[in-house]
Amino acid sequence: MGVPRFWRKQPARYGLVGGKCSKCSALFFPPREVCRKCKSLHLEPHKFIGKGEVVTYSIIRVGATGFEAMTPYVLAIIKLQEGPQLTAQIVDCEPESVKIGDKVEMVFRRISEDGKTGAIYYGYKFKPAK
Repeated sequence: MGVPRFWRKQPARYGLVGGKCSKCSALFFPPREVCRKCKSLHLEPHKFIGKGEVVTYSIIRVGATGFEAMTPYVLAIIKLQEGPQLTAQIVDCEPESVKIGDKVEMVFRRISEDGKTGAIYYGYKFKPAK
């Protein structure tokens, strides 16, 4: 992802800000232009509290380009308490300890580094809830 696109998506990545439909109250993450439920164009920002549970996960042992040094790591589908689901890395635990149904909470962490520009990208990840 290029630097300009990353900056445009910063509120969602840094603060877990999605959207809420003003008409039907449906919640979305990431933010959308149109409500998936009622097709309304009247959406407003919604900040999620950052707590949820693991729906499913995979332990990545061979990382994609730029993520090789992080292996093994866990990528999971997280269902937020408010309902939407998202994909995120789970950190601060042994990969084999992650289980479906585990409670997790959002943390702000380094995502990657652009080798060409030297830009360091940060965003949300999740860790086991205490």
